[in-house]
Amino acid sequence: DEEEVYYSPYANLEKSAVLQEARIFHDSQAVRENPRKCCTVIAQLLHLQNTGQFLNSTEATDVFFGVTKLFMSDDASLRRMVYLFIKEVAETCNPDDVIIVTSSLTKDMTCDVDLYRANALRVLARIIDSAMLGAIERYVKQAVVDSSGQVSSAALVSSIHLFGQASENAVVIKRWISEVQESTSSNNEMVQFHAMQLLYKIKQSDRLAISKLVQQFSSRNTLKSPLAVVCLVRYTAQLLHDEVSEGRLGDGYQGGSSVASMGYKFLESCLRHKSDMVMYEAARAICSLPRAEAQDINPAIILLQQFLSSSKPATRFGSMKILAAVSNTHPRLVAKCNEDLEALISDPNRFIATLAMTTLLKTGSENSIDRLLKQISAFLSEIADEYKITIVKSLQRLCYTYPAKHRVLVGFMSNFLREEGGFSFKKTIVNSIITLIKAVPETAESSLMQLCEFIEDCEFTMLSTQILHLLGEIGPTTSAPARYIRFIYNRVMLENSSVRAAAVSALAKFAASCPSLRPSIVTLLKRSLEDEDDETRDRTTMYVTVVEEAMEKFPYVPPAEDATPEEIRPDVPEEDDTAAFVLLGGMPISFDKLQRSLQVYQSSPGTMESTAPMTFSSLPVVEDSPEDTSSNDAVDDGFGDVGGADDGAVNGEPAEKVDPAAAVYAIPELAGLGRTFRSSSPVPLTETETEYVVSCTKHIFESHVVLQFNVQNTIDDQRLENVSVMLESDGELFEVTGEIPAETIKYGETGSCFTLLQRNDGVPIETSEFTCMLHFNVVQVDPSTGEEESDAFEEEYPLEDLEISTADFMAKVSVLDFRKSWETVGNSNEVLEKYALQFKDLESAVSSVINLLGMQPVDGTGSLKPNSEGKPHMLHLSGVFIGGHSTLARAQLGMQGGGVVLKIAVRSDDESVPRMVADCIR
Repeated sequence: DEEEVYYSPYANLEKSAVLQEARIFHDSQAVRENPRKCCTVIAQLLHLQNTGQFLNSTEATDVFFGVTKLFMSDDASLRRMVYLFIKEVAETCNPDDVIIVTSSLTKDMTCDVDLYRANALRVLARIIDSAMLGAIERYVKQAVVDSSGQVSSAALVSSIHLFGQASENAVVIKRWISEVQESTSSNNEMVQFHAMQLLYKIKQSDRLAISKLVQQFSSRNTLKSPLAVVCLVRYTAQLLHDEVSEGRLGDGYQGGSSVASMGYKFLESCLRHKSDMVMYEAARAICSLPRAEAQDINPAIILLQQFLSSSKPATRFGSMKILAAVSNTHPRLVAKCNEDLEALISDPNRFIATLAMTTLLKTGSENSIDRLLKQISAFLSEIADEYKITIVKSLQRLCYTYPAKHRVLVGFMSNFLREEGGFSFKKTIVNSIITLIKAVPETAESSLMQLCEFIEDCEFTMLSTQILHLLGEIGPTTSAPARYIRFIYNRVMLENSSVRAAAVSALAKFAASCPSLRPSIVTLLKRSLEDEDDETRDRTTMYVTVVEEAMEKFPYVPPAEDATPEEIRPDVPEEDDTAAFVLLGGMPISFDKLQRSLQVYQSSPGTMESTAPMTFSSLPVVEDSPEDTSSNDAVDDGFGDVGGADDGAVNGEPAEKVDPAAAVYAIPELAGLGRTFRSSSPVPLTETETEYVVSCTKHIFESHVVLQFNVQNTIDDQRLENVSVMLESDGELFEVTGEIPAETIKYGETGSCFTLLQRNDGVPIETSEFTCMLHFNVVQVDPSTGEEESDAFEEEYPLEDLEISTADFMAKVSVLDFRKSWETVGNSNEVLEKYALQFKDLESAVSSVINLLGMQPVDGTGSLKPNSEGKPHMLHLSGVFIGGHSTLARAQLGMQGGGVVLKIAVRSDDESVPRMVADCIR
C-alpha cells in the first residue's frame, strides 16, 4: 500500500478566503455549536500573521469586532485561542482597533473562572497603557494576592511586563509593594518566584532596600520555591559585587562589612540546600565574587567536586564550566579535583571531556605533563576540530607556565600539524607556536625547524606564507641561519605564486641580514627572474638589484681558516648597508594608522593647499584605538571557545572611525588654529538624569585648547538660545580668548558651543581646574506645537568642575619594539621617581597609573598576568607628547605594607617632558 501523503491545513492559504471564513464569528449559533471551526479559523489567521500577511486597518477592525462576539462561547479551548489571537495581533494592529476587546477582557478578569481571569490579565498587559492601568489597578492588585496560584502568578508576570514598558506604569505598580510582599509567602512555588522578581524590580534603584530584602529573606528562610531562592542568590551576588566596586568590602567577605558578611553567609548556606539548582547557583556566585580569597571559594569547590560525579550531564557540565574558570585564578584550589577531572576525560559528552582536559592542563604540575600528553594524544583523535583548538590553546598557556617543557609541548603540537585536520585547527597550532617563539625565546630554533617540516607538505597557502614570513624575520637571528635556506628555496620551486613570492622575500631578508650568505642566495634568487608570476618576478628583480649593490659596496671577506673566535667578525650588515635599510627597515607606523593619519591630514583646514612636502614626520599623530590593542593578553577561560568561532574569523567590516575634531574644523573662526594634536573622550559635567545634560570634549592644539561643550535639552516646554559655558580659573597656564555659543537647542536635541583657551608657552604644563557655569536664554514653548509662549529670559545652570591635566597633552601611541626604543632614546633626559600609592591591590594601581599618565601600555603589560599573586608588575608605556616628543616610561608596581609602591622611569627626546609626565602621579 502506498503511504498516505500528509497535507498541511495551512498550506496555500489565501487571506481573502480566511477572512471570508472568519465571518462565522458573527453567527452566534455557529459559534455555540461549532467552536472547533472557530478555533481552526483563528489558527489560520495566526498563520497568516506569522508569515507576513498582515491585516489592513479595515480587515483588522472587522476581525476584532468578530472576536468580541466569541466571548459569548463557554468553550475553554476557543476562549484560549481568542486570548492567543489578541496577544499575537495586538502589536501589529491599530491601537484604536485593539481597544475594542478591552471591555470583554476586563469582564473576564472579574469573572469566577480562574482560567479566564489569568489569561485575561496576561492579554491586558499587552494592550493597555498607563491611563488604563490606573482604571483597573484595583482588580490587578487584588489578583496579586488571589488564593488561586494561577491568577496570582498571571497578575505578577503581567505586572513585571508593565513595569518595564513605561515609567508611569512603574509608579503605579510601586504602590502594590505590600501585596507583592504578601505574595512571597504564598504556598505556590511559582507565585513566590514571580513575586520575588517583581519585588526586586520595585526596589532595584534603592541599594538600602535591596540590602534589607536580601537580609529579610536570607534570615527568615520562608522561600519554598527553588527558583525564588535562585533569584535571591543572584540578587545577593549583585549586592556583593556592588560592595566591592564601591569600596565598602573591608577585610574580606567573612570579616568585612556587615552587608558583605551577611551576603556571603547566605551564599554559603545555600551550598547545603536540598535543591541542586540552588546549590549550583550559590557555587557559581561564590566563585565569581571579585577579590575572593581561597578560603572564600573553597566551600564551593568542595560542592562542585561532588557534582563532577553526578549522573546528570548538565550538572557535570555546569560544575566543569565553573571549575575551568576558577582554574585561571586559583589553580591550586582546583588541583584538589584532578582525580575526578581525569575520570571525566572519558566522559561521553565531548564538551565535558574537553573542559576537563583544558582544566587539567592549567592545574597539573610539571611532573604530570608527560602523562597528560599521552592522554591528550589518544583524546584528540576522538574529538572534532573545534575542541582540538581549545586543547591547543591550553597547551600554549602551559608552555608559559613551564618554559622548561617547551621542547616536549612544541613537539607534541607539531606532530598534529602533520596529521589530518582542518584549516582552523592547523592555524591555531601555527599561531600558538609563533606566539611561543616570541614569548619564550628558547623555543625559537626547535620551533622553526618544526614549522619548516610542516610547510614541506602544507596544503594551506595562508599558513605557508605566514611561516615563510616568520622565517625571514627570525631565521637570520638564529645560531645557524643557513639550515633554513633549503626549506625556503623548496617553496620557490614547488609551490603556487603566492607562496613563491613569500619565499623570495624570505630569502632576501636572509641575504640582507647575513652578508656571508649573500652570494649563494643571489644565485638562488636569479633563478626566479623569469618566473611566470609578475609579483614574484618583480620582487626578485628588486631584491637582486639591492643585494648586489650592497655586495659591491661592502664585499664579504671570509675569515682565515686559522682565525680565533675573537678575530671572526660577526655576520651582520654594516651600519649604512643599503640592503639592510631597504629590506629590513619597517614602516614607522602600521598601514591602518597610516590610512587614518592621511584621512585626518586631508580633513585638516589648509593642508591640501599647502606646498610643503608630505612626510611621515608631517603627518598628524594617530592614537591607538581599542581595536588596535592586541587581544593576545586576554585570559582564556577554558570553555569560551568550545563550540565557538575561530579567533581569526572576521565578523564584519570594521566601523569607520570618525575624527572627533571634525566639528572644530567646520567652524571658520577656528580654522586658523591649524590641525588638532589630539581630542579627548567626552567628559560628563552633569548627571544623565538632569534637565540639561552637558559633556565636554577637549581638543588639543599646539598653543590652544578648544573645549567643545555638548548640551542636550531634556525639557519639552523649553527652547534654549545663545548657549555658552563660562569658565573661571586661578591658574596662569590658560587664558580664555574666545567663545562660540550654540544659537538654539530644541527639546531632545544636542547642540555644541565652544570655548577657546590660549596656553601660556612659558608656564610648564600642569593640571588646571575650571569652574563651569552654563549660560543660556530660555524661551517657553508649547510642547505639542513648538510655538513660543513667552519672551526669552536669561538663565544659568551650574556644572561640575572641568579638569585639564597633563595627560590630555599625551597621545596614546604604541611602539613596535619597546626595548629598542628605550635604548634609542637614552637616559640623558631620564627622570626617576618613587611613590607610595594608596591602593589595596595591584590591578587598581596599574589601571590608575595608566590613566594618570595618559600613555599606551605596550608588550601586553597593561593588565596583570594570571597566577601572578604577590609578584611585582612591570609596566611599559609609550606616547607622544604635545610638540611631537616621543615619550617612554617603565614602571614597577609591587605590594608593600598594605599599599602599592611605584618606581617609575620616564625618558623623552625633550628634556622638560619627563619631569611633567612624572609629576602626573599624585
